[in-house]
Amino acid sequence: MNSEQSTESPIHSSFRLYEAFSTQQLPIVFMVLCIASVIASIIAESYGALNGVIIVLNIVSYVAGGWFGIQEAWKSALEKKINVDMLMILSAIGAAAVDQWHEGAILLFLFSLSNVLQTYAMDRSRNAIKALLKLRPNSATAVRNGNEVRVPISELVIDDHIIVVPGESIAADGVIVTGSSAINQASITGESVPVDKEQGDIVFAGTMNGSGTLDIRVTRLASDSTLSRIIQMVETAQHQRAKTQALLEKFESYYAVGVILATLGLILVPWLILGKEFYTSFYQAMVILVVASPCALIISTPASILSAIANGARKGILYKGGAYMEKMAEVKCVAFDKTGTLTQGKMKLTDIYVSEKNRNTFSEADLLGLSAALEGRSEHPIAKAVVNEAVARSISIPVMANFVSMAGRGVHAKVDGYLTWLGGYRLFEEHGETIPADVMNAKERFEKEGKTVLIVHRELGRDGETGIHDDGGWPGCIAVADVVREDAVLAIAELKRIGIVATVMLTGDNPTVAASIAKQTGIDEFHANLLPEQKVELLRELEKKYGPVAMIGDGVNDAPALATASIGIAMGAAGTDVAMETADVVLMGDALTNIPYAIQLSKRARRVVWQNILFSLTVIVVLVVSALGFALPLPFGVVGHEGSTLIVVANGLRLLRHN
Repeated sequence: MNSEQSTESPIHSSFRLYEAFSTQQLPIVFMVLCIASVIASIIAESYGALNGVIIVLNIVSYVAGGWFGIQEAWKSALEKKINVDMLMILSAIGAAAVDQWHEGAILLFLFSLSNVLQTYAMDRSRNAIKALLKLRPNSATAVRNGNEVRVPISELVIDDHIIVVPGESIAADGVIVTGSSAINQASITGESVPVDKEQGDIVFAGTMNGSGTLDIRVTRLASDSTLSRIIQMVETAQHQRAKTQALLEKFESYYAVGVILATLGLILVPWLILGKEFYTSFYQAMVILVVASPCALIISTPASILSAIANGARKGILYKGGAYMEKMAEVKCVAFDKTGTLTQGKMKLTDIYVSEKNRNTFSEADLLGLSAALEGRSEHPIAKAVVNEAVARSISIPVMANFVSMAGRGVHAKVDGYLTWLGGYRLFEEHGETIPADVMNAKERFEKEGKTVLIVHRELGRDGETGIHDDGGWPGCIAVADVVREDAVLAIAELKRIGIVATVMLTGDNPTVAASIAKQTGIDEFHANLLPEQKVELLRELEKKYGPVAMIGDGVNDAPALATASIGIAMGAAGTDVAMETADVVLMGDALTNIPYAIQLSKRARRVVWQNILFSLTVIVVLVVSALGFALPLPFGVVGHEGSTLIVVANGLRLLRHN
């Protein structure tokens, strides 16, 4: 049997359909039935219909309008709690008790309408995440026994090969075996521009292939793909409440008890002590019961936080919960790891210096080609940087012979008849060589900029010779460095603009390199030669000095620091398990500008939350005063109360459009 084929019985299938219908459509049906019954009751009453008919219509409107509220109120009662649903039900029952059925039914209708619209609004936030599911194809073209067959993604196993044609979504995380293409990774990293991928590059499920056909080796099961983990993380975040939300929900129960006691007091005191009519006291108490209910107050935080979480997820910024969203808004200092965070994490050739004596016979291309020939057999990152630059410039690389590598010092080989040496200053110092002044000056200048310098020397020595004796010339030197990310300066400047007090770099690299990177990026202060435990201690000191600190790292070797900081932010974490587990906020891509965006989004979410809270409290106070001092009619109280709830939800939804 096909693994995709359903094995559910008709009864279970029917129940699942009913469950889905009751969750999404039944509230709307009941709401419509409620208002239809109210209208029918009003018409029947105006035409003098039988009381039995009117009572039936009123009861139908109450049952339809209060069906879901009764369920929620009953659940809370079983937990020995009182919530806003119970307050609404009690208000409607009270209205019926004084023969104000229509007002009570309208209250339940507007309460139902409010809940339906709240659900719709909150679903807009959740649907922004659920849309990710649509990016993942249901099947893939796998190579089985030499044949291409279409299989469900659930049947893919690790090391399977899948063929992805132009314009098709990639079905599983993997590594490109053959082919090259531009991949749209917006769904994972938030990058707006497609990224060129070729053999050996990692690709993610749910990303869109461009114009090339790819053979991809699967490295993760569909259920464990980066996309699946993103969806799971955001769904978890949506259920983790912000601190403000948790406090308001705790406050709700006590507040609801207070409202009920106040309502009883407003019924009994004027009636029994002050001698007012029971109907008047009861009616006013019912108005207070309605307008004092904290519906808007309770929904104010989740409406805003969920919208902000959804907004961030669309840009590849994953908050692990509302608490971290709130805490991010309090950050005063941002600390960065250097390698792989402020820098690209890979060496690149930055400078070529041809000595004054050799400029007539040597060009920059000649010096680079000679250096690439000597570094061609090494796997060291510096060697790769030299060779990659030569290949990128299409420079001819001369043939070498008798290659010898000297660990920690350099290499030498026979090239164009010369025994040619390439290495750091230490290599030539140990052999008592005198390096020309202009080459030394260039070396010192490059090193002050935080670069690693390799010097080239040629001699007419014999093959296998171990010393440097004959001065065959000093062609010059080359410099390599881990280069700063293109958007680092912009990101640091933006952090300062939005109010971050200090930006700090923590690195295990030497002070010279650290000073150079700090100068290039605009970092306020740096600390070098740090061990992981020293980074942890420094973060504690920074928090005492500045306040809450956000630590930005790659999530692999910075796990202790990420866990210690007020907020740990893992950057470029797509596919990295450690990053997703350790950090509080995960940036799936490498864009440093997403850091100030994430902080601004958190700050705006906090502002919107407090706007909603203050607005909700103001409306409650105004309505209560109006009910006590100006005999506010129940219908107006209902409209004011439920209207404020809808305004709060709409205000929170604005965060979906934050740019």
